[in-house]
Amino acid sequence: MQGKRLDRVNQLIKEEISTLLQRELKDPRLGFVTVTDVDTSKDLRTAKVFVSVLGDERQWTASLTALEHARGFVRNWLRQHLELRVTPEIDFRADRSMEHAARIQSILKQVQGE
Repeated sequence: MQGKRLDRVNQLIKEEISTLLQRELKDPRLGFVTVTDVDTSKDLRTAKVFVSVLGDERQWTASLTALEHARGFVRNWLRQHLELRVTPEIDFRADRSMEHAARIQSILKQVQGE
């Protein structure tokens, strides 16, 4: 699959899953989850969905568990809302880059204050 088309598929999957998380998924374990990126394989068989969770470690664990349990529902949603020949298997991954960036900012402010 071509690069530009794969980028469009990644963006479509990201938008659909984001919409699904905001409007349709009603799991109480699910916290404030943001889809940060999607990386689909070239053959469209698998899609790594990177998510960020606002909260502590307990909230991260609960949200990722809820997403894993909803994986089939999410895949079925994509099958119904996207016109793809193949609907990819979904693999949710934690994206802790925002948390890491905030920690670096905090350290830089400390160093700057000294």
